[in-house]
Formats: sequence, C-alpha cells, structure tokens
Amino acid sequence: MFDLKVINSVLSELEEVRGIPRASIIEAIEAALATAYKKEYGKKGQIIRTSFDISTGGTQFYQVKIVVDGSRVIFDEEEEGDEVRKDRTLDTDSLNLTLGSVDERVIYNPEHHILLEDARKIKRDAELDEEIIFPIESRGEYGRIAAQTAKQVIMQKIREAEKTSVVSEFGKHEGEVVNGTVQRIERGNIFVDMGRGATGLLSYEEQIPGERFSQGERVRAYLYRVEESPRGVFLRLSRSHPKFLEKLFEVEAPELANGAIVIKAIAREAGYRSKIAAQAVDTHIDPIGALVGQRGVRVSTVMSELRGEKIDVIEWSAEPKKFIEEALSPAKIIDIQINEEAKTATVHVAEDQQSLAIGKGGQNVRLAAKLTGWKIDIQSAQGEELASGVVIDDNK
Repeated sequence: MFDLKVINSVLSELEEVRGIPRASIIEAIEAALATAYKKEYGKKGQIIRTSFDISTGGTQFYQVKIVVDGSRVIFDEEEEGDEVRKDRTLDTDSLNLTLGSVDERVIYNPEHHILLEDARKIKRDAELDEEIIFPIESRGEYGRIAAQTAKQVIMQKIREAEKTSVVSEFGKHEGEVVNGTVQRIERGNIFVDMGRGATGLLSYEEQIPGERFSQGERVRAYLYRVEESPRGVFLRLSRSHPKFLEKLFEVEAPELANGAIVIKAIAREAGYRSKIAAQAVDTHIDPIGALVGQRGVRVSTVMSELRGEKIDVIEWSAEPKKFIEEALSPAKIIDIQINEEAKTATVHVAEDQQSLAIGKGGQNVRLAAKLTGWKIDIQSAQGEELASGVVIDDNK
C-alpha cells in the first residue's frame, strides 16, 4: 500500500530542511489514515485511531470507547426496551441535580461510550473517563473524498509540527542578532527567510531610515519577539532597536561579551546618531577604549553595519553632574546646576561650544536627555536659554 522508500526519503527531507521531527510526520500519517477510515467506513460518534509501522508499512486500526456511568451520560429512553429502561432509571437526588442547574451530561452513544460495569468485564480496574481500545478490521481502499480529507489532515499536521519546530528553534535566540535572506518586500515591510521554513518580519518602523535592501540580499537584525499567529510564526526583527547596537558591540568587544564591562544606557536615533554609556566592572579596563578599539576599529565596524550611524561612547557615572557632562560630549561644559526633585539640569556653555552642546536640530542635547533620564536646558554663559532636551520614552 505504501512506498516505504519514498516515505522515508520525505521524512528525512522534512527533518533536515524544515526541522520537523520524524515522529511528528508519522503521527500525521496515522491521524490521516484514521480520518480517512472514519470518513469511508465509520459510524457517528466513533473514535478511530491508527498505528502505522514505518519499517513494514503495516497499519492497524482501533476503536476507542470512553468509560462512563449515569453521572456522565443521559440514556435515550425512547430507544430502549422497558426492562433496560427500568434498570437504568436515573436517581436525580444522587446526581445532585437541582432546579436551574446546568446538566453537562451528554447522550449515551454505544459507538463512543462503554458503561463502567461492561468496561470492568474487559479490564478489572477500569475507571471513569478511561479509554478502552478495541482492534477493528483494517481497510485498504478509500474513496476520493476520504483520500482528499486524509491529505488535508497530513498538511495541517505538518504545518502544526513546523510551527512548533520554529518556535522551539528560534525561541532560544530571542534577544540575539540573527541572519537571514530578503525573501520579498511588501509596502515597505521586509520578509526575511530565516531557514527551516521560518520567516522574519522587518517592519518599516524597525528599519534604519534610508536603508535599502533587494531580494536575495543578506540581512542582519535583532530578534526581539517570536510571535505566533493563525497565519504562522513570525520572527519580529529590528535594526533600529537600541539592543541591536549593544549586541553588535558584544560581537566586536570580548570585554563586553564576558561581562568585564557593561552598557548602562543607550540613546539612539537610528541611522543618525547614538550615545552609549558604559561602565567597567574590572577597574583595570577602560570601558571607552574597549568599545572603540585600537584606532577605532571596533566602533568603525559597528558604524559600517549601521550604514554610517555616528556613535558616541561615554563612561557612565552615578554622579548626575558628571554623567550629564559626559553625555553632552564633545561639548565642553562651564557649569551644571541640577534640581534633584524635578530631575532637571541647567547647563552653561561658552559661546563657541553652543552648537556642539545643542547638536544639529537639537540632536545632541536630545540624546543626552534620553541617555541620562534628566531634562536638560542649555544656556549661554550670559544666562540666555539656547535649547532644551527632554526625556523621551523609548517603548522598545
């Protein structure tokens, strides 16, 4: 009936290419055979199961019946004889049925149920809701409708197994940088082939402004969520997420990867400029030097991946004044006055440092405010207010 050579070849391919376990495919075949059998030869309410031997191609069919008694089912008295009706009269008091209560019992079906006393003749220790299995005659011929139904069951089971495999595989990589190939681009959203039948979604909002990708191009992104939906599993990717920047530095700087230095805060305007505050756990290590690298090679590699995004690396400090001063670099600060309660800082700068402190379009002071968590007002040495940076919520 079955070409075992073809089946084993398909099983191996699905296991290697799509990561679907062999046992899941055999389970799908068994479910499909049971469905086809029931469609062609079964009766209403029957539970049919199949056992498929992959080594011989043999199949065995079974009917399953659920053990019940009067507390689980209602007997259809109109179809039973007088004697049976008397024997099976239900005592409503014993079933604790009160006026207005919901009766959750179902109608007794001899194809689906077996009474407890009958089940115990077959299995001495049978209990309610247990399954009693009966071998039934195997069939080898199925009609067109039954065969089509079996095919649909197999496809559905494979999709379910594939979804489980993708969630299991990529769930371990959530919060990491992953690689894929651009599959297609629709309305600005990029669909990325991640292998093993998995698709990554790099939405327009998660892309670096100005970036362009073409079909078949390799893309590197941060996997921030594995999302299941009726249409399948989507791997939510981002290249604008602050964590993407941190993970790229982990690859370039072993000191960050092994915990010798830590990144305390990141403020990022993807595609334009970012600020990173780092702290050394090991006092013998310079956190800025570790991230920048010799002659700037490490930071240059990260900037290249981000299409030239400028990156400022500063040293984190628990002292607000010092941290704010570092955050506003490369501008030189004359004086900082802080209000701890309102968490605001007034920063005085010399005239020739005004443009550096504020930055193009207010970007420098804006990123400094985001990095430190303080509202920063930039004033000239004469006390004239020049610009203000407020804390921006980053919901990512």
